[in-house]
Amino acid sequence: MNELSKDAVTWLTVGEESAGQRIDNFLVRILKGVPKSHVYRILRTGEVRVNKGRVGAETRLASGDVVRLPPVRLAKPAATSRPVPKIAAPILYEDEAILAIDKPAGLAVHGGSGIAYGLIEQLRAARADARFLELVHRLDRDTSGVLLIAKKRAALVALHEQLRDGAFDKRYLVLVRGRWRDEKRTVRLSLHKFATREGERRVRVEEDGREAETVFHRRGIWADHDPPLALLEAELRTGRTHQIRVHLTHLGFPLAGDDKYGDFAWNKALAKEGLRRMFLHAWKLAFIHPTTGQSLAVESQLPWDLASYVAQLGGVAGDNARAARSDR
Repeated sequence: MNELSKDAVTWLTVGEESAGQRIDNFLVRILKGVPKSHVYRILRTGEVRVNKGRVGAETRLASGDVVRLPPVRLAKPAATSRPVPKIAAPILYEDEAILAIDKPAGLAVHGGSGIAYGLIEQLRAARADARFLELVHRLDRDTSGVLLIAKKRAALVALHEQLRDGAFDKRYLVLVRGRWRDEKRTVRLSLHKFATREGERRVRVEEDGREAETVFHRRGIWADHDPPLALLEAELRTGRTHQIRVHLTHLGFPLAGDDKYGDFAWNKALAKEGLRRMFLHAWKLAFIHPTTGQSLAVESQLPWDLASYVAQLGGVAGDNARAARSDR
């Protein structure tokens, strides 16, 4: 791909990694530092051409298309910009189309809202020669576990179609307070997103909200612990924001370490016992491989901090926790 010029017309040849992408999104990615309003203006005025013809913002590109760009002035990076930190996340699976990373808790998946560099920015910096790296889905900053990255646009499109069709099998391990009695429990409670006075994103159960379904499988209980605890495997049938956390709190089973919807006093007690983070771990992700068509399951063991807390609880529940990672 040619270097962009602020003084002359630039011609770009679309590669496989951009095939199927809308021209407006392609330009936003290529013209980093150029306001979106300017991007849409040069599209409207016909200064951007594809294969010598005018195009609308919704036009999708094909591999081999030739895009004409007018002279553009790109914003220069600030001299005080901090270097991108090295990524510290193990690779669980990788081939020519996809990459699965074991995301640690505390690392945002992308920058924004006061976060300079998220996991995807760190990954792109570490793999500067990679032509395409995009998040297939997201995990909350305080959630650990399997995170899937697409290395080709065709793979991203195919995986997003599976997500829309509910073909992904997402499993999480969670620790909750309370006497959980059901071996399996299906929860269907609609969820509504709202913002607090401070502008923070929150979710609550509301009848007219978006449909949300979680299936909980009991993996271990500590009935004699004070307070009683249960280790659950949460199977996401839908993927709403904070779905597992809100469903559990609404049912009266707060999630250990949840600083948004949980029991804050209990969280302080847990910290003194050694659990200083939310016990929410994306341990398994199963789907159809976007290029081979074969079923693929990627698993992540409990991180040491969660596993050590389960171990100190003792009892048969610890064996159940290990089974949850190996028998499915």
